[in-house]
Amino acid sequence: MTDDRPDSMRWTVYGERPIYENRWVRLNLVDVQPPGGGERFEHHVVRLNPAVIAVVVDDDDRVLMLWRHRFVGDQWGWELPGGIPEEGEDRAAAAAREVEEETGWRPGPMHRIAAYQPMSGMVDSPHEIYCARGATRVGEPALSEEVGRIDWVPLSSVRQLADKGELLGSGTFVGLLHVLAFGTPTD
Repeated sequence: MTDDRPDSMRWTVYGERPIYENRWVRLNLVDVQPPGGGERFEHHVVRLNPAVIAVVVDDDDRVLMLWRHRFVGDQWGWELPGGIPEEGEDRAAAAAREVEEETGWRPGPMHRIAAYQPMSGMVDSPHEIYCARGATRVGEPALSEEVGRIDWVPLSSVRQLADKGELLGSGTFVGLLHVLAFGTPTD
């Protein structure tokens, strides 16, 4: 594949300053100029910590999911387990830890299947999707207050859940669609 990214199409960044920040989110103003010498201006950018999401599929082609309420959109729906890696934590290990903490299931070996930015024009939020074939029940979830229900959901029901608006978050969509399109790394 050839590199077709001419410098003439690259935005110029002159600097960046924080407006607000805490341990979860940073809102910055970035001094930018669009390609081609357009007018220079300040652009708001939201910067979030990297996130990991896990797709755990069993031998019956069911995926381990969480039914939960998200207050931001006041919505109930299915999500894949995931979260924010701890400082210095390996991303695959973080994905496995999140599965175990949120579900009580320890996944098999994790394989990175995708990386993406869910809203690249305004939000810097690197996401990585990991996949495992199989899991072993090791106990109750450590983070039970975050979950309404834990279940193995048939991959064949993904379209119906999407049509009903019951899949929450871009990580859930990206992970499930990737597995449906390309299978699991061990297939």
